[in-house]
Amino acid sequence: MNKKDRINIPGYVVLLFLTLLCIVILFFSYATDFAGGPLQTLADYVFLPMQQGLTAAGSGISHGIAERTEKEKLIEQNKKLEERVTELESRLTNTQLRENELDRLQDLLDLSHDYDKYKTTGARIIAKGTSNWFSTFTINKGSADGIRRDMNVIADNGLVGVVVSTGRHFANVRSIIDDDSNVSAQIADTEDQLIVSGSLKDMQQSGMITFNGLRDEKGKVRSGDAVVTSNVSSKYLPGILIGYIGDKDDSSDGLTSHGTITPVADFTHLSEVLVITQLKEAHS
Repeated sequence: MNKKDRINIPGYVVLLFLTLLCIVILFFSYATDFAGGPLQTLADYVFLPMQQGLTAAGSGISHGIAERTEKEKLIEQNKKLEERVTELESRLTNTQLRENELDRLQDLLDLSHDYDKYKTTGARIIAKGTSNWFSTFTINKGSADGIRRDMNVIADNGLVGVVVSTGRHFANVRSIIDDDSNVSAQIADTEDQLIVSGSLKDMQQSGMITFNGLRDEKGKVRSGDAVVTSNVSSKYLPGILIGYIGDKDDSSDGLTSHGTITPVADFTHLSEVLVITQLKEAHS
């Protein structure tokens, strides 16, 4: 018989035949209660490997399903934990913001008590100039709230600036660090007069503004002395803390001194301020 005459039996037919053969042998074994001998040997060589293979395959499938189920479960748990962490972080942030706001409002309340001889109203800063410093800014209260031009603005236990213009529900403030700001002031202890001038450049370089025209004839003024608004100022109410003397040098005329002042207000982190709703003219 040549190769062309050979019969090609499909694989599934062979598998079916072997399966039927196994069934017949098993039936014969149980029916005759025959053990050992050729059938036992055949079972050892045929059925035991099949059984082991099926057991291993079943175990592998079962283990794979269990791993996949556990993985999906862990992924779902991790997703829920991430959502919970995000929620808790959001709550913590909101709590911190509220606490910071409460602290600032408490500081304003304390400040209002320090200047209780003046009537004040709180306001929130809603805009500022292009600089990183609050040299000019806008508050959320205006003429409809009783705010008027030249009203003094305070924060951080001291002078911040003065209202320069108002709208119905907003007002613009120029702070004492602005280049166009000049404040008539005096040394708190000696009452020696001086002029405090804003300097945004100096604030950016050293965190200080400048003063000049100090007549310290007795040489009593020292670094660290408090500087307050003067009673001769045309716009600023008297006795409001501005800052503290830094450096002091004699001017070229030999009669006055000039130098630097560290402002008491933090002009990089202003959020809320107090507006003194009394004008200087009312005390003249």
